Amino acid sequence: MFSGFMVNAWTVASIVAVVAGLVGFFVVLRGSAFVAHAVPNGSFAGAAGASLVGINTLIGLGVFSLLGALGIGVLGRRGRHDVVTALALVVMLGLGSLFLQLSVEYAPEVESLLFGEVLGIASNQVAPTAALAVVCVAAIALLYRPLMLSSVLAEVGEARGVSSFRMELCFLAVVALASTMTVPVVGTLLIFSLMIGAPAAARSLTDRPLVAMALSVAIALIIVWSAIALSYETDYPIGFFVGSFGAGAYALGRGWAAYHR
Repeated sequence: MFSGFMVNAWTVASIVAVVAGLVGFFVVLRGSAFVAHAVPNGSFAGAAGASLVGINTLIGLGVFSLLGALGIGVLGRRGRHDVVTALALVVMLGLGSLFLQLSVEYAPEVESLLFGEVLGIASNQVAPTAALAVVCVAAIALLYRPLMLSSVLAEVGEARGVSSFRMELCFLAVVALASTMTVPVVGTLLIFSLMIGAPAAARSLTDRPLVAMALSVAIALIIVWSAIALSYETDYPIGFFVGSFGAGAYALGRGWAAYHR
């Protein structure tokens, strides 16, 4: 379980869990769960398009994640944010369907990008994932104070010169970067669970932001490590365990909060 290709799985999955826990805290705090669902799923079209033109799928993921996230931020400024997010998701999924129809070589990789390929991580994927993770963590650290202020007290933030619109664009760019890094590992359908379940559970346990972020990372790590171990032992899909444990963590967090009330 801790030798050969499994070392890459443990390493990359741990990196993904840390980033998902940190970014997910602000996703939950800002009520942006739909965006966290739309951006990774929409980025799938970028991977399909990149394969169609013969370039690295990571480039396609990054371009579509960023364009989708910024498009949601700009168009949602003057319209209903949920409607803009839904339309952006529909457009990107439509493009993905078209790219898949035009590409015959990409079909075998569809399932791995949808559901992840944690147990099939190659050695050359570790360094790019770690580099993107460092950028994500650095961005969160740099934006922490203004992003926290605009998330909790937007009007006070505006009075202090913190533009809610600029913070929204910066936040969406970080979500896009996190999606680019995590989709090849846990898939478009599972990063949503990891980015929501652990942070939501952490927020149920404490109101202190830094403590909640630390708990979010810890819970995400426990979910991922448990999922890898059980998937390795049972040969069941890792996505089943990630999704189930994420929902279970949130349910336990809400139960703990209700008990203490």
